[in-house]
Amino acid sequence: MSRLLVLNVRAAFVASLLLFMFCANGVSAATFGFGCITNNLTSDCTIAEAAFTVDITDGGAGFVDFTFTKSGTDAANLSEVYFDDGSLLGISSIASSAGVVFTGGSASPPNLPGGDSISPPFVTTAGFLAEANNPAPKKGVNDNTDWLTITFALINGATFADTIAAMGTQLRVGIHVTAFDSGGSESLIAPVPVPAAAWLLGSALAALGWIRRKRIC
Repeated sequence: MSRLLVLNVRAAFVASLLLFMFCANGVSAATFGFGCITNNLTSDCTIAEAAFTVDITDGGAGFVDFTFTKSGTDAANLSEVYFDDGSLLGISSIASSAGVVFTGGSASPPNLPGGDSISPPFVTTAGFLAEANNPAPKKGVNDNTDWLTITFALINGATFADTIAAMGTQLRVGIHVTAFDSGGSESLIAPVPVPAAAWLLGSALAALGWIRRKRIC
C-alpha cells in the first residue's frame, strides 16, 4: 500500500471516529490541525503546522462555519484558503478580525499549490476559495489575535455531522501560507493524518489530541 493511500485511509478513519463521538456526545464544534504537503523547507512546514488550525462549528439552520486562527509568534501568513468540496453548497459570508481582509470566490493561484502532488489530488471546488487582499502579508491571518471565518450553506438535508464525517474523504481544507522569515511558502491540508498505527483504536484516540471537542449541546 502506498504512503499516500495510507494517509487517506487514516484520515477517513479519524473522520469516522469523530462522527461516532459527535453523535454520542452532542458535540457541535471541532478543531483540526493542518499537515504540510509541499515541504519546500522543513522548518517552514514545522512553523505552519504548529501555528494554524481551523475550527468547524455548527452555524445552525443549514450553515457551517470554518474559522481559521494562528498561534505563536513565528512569522507566517495565511494568504489563501481552498476547499475540496464534500457536503457544502456555497460560500454564504466571510467575516474576520480587524485588519484581516479576504475576498471570496477567487484566488491566485486558483488551486492549492502542490495539491496535484497528493492522492487523490486536491481539486478546489469552483468558487470555494478565498484570498487575502493586497498587501496579503498585512491583510492575511498572521497574528495570534487574527481570525477568519468562512460560512457555508449546506446542501439540502446535510448536517454538521455530515460535514465532519466528510472531512478527509469527500471534504478537505487547504491553506497556502506565505511570509515566512525564509521568504518561502508552504501548502497544508486538514485533517492531519494520524500516526502509523491509526487502525488501532488506542493510537487513533491518542491522535485525537489534535481535535478539541468544544461547546457541548
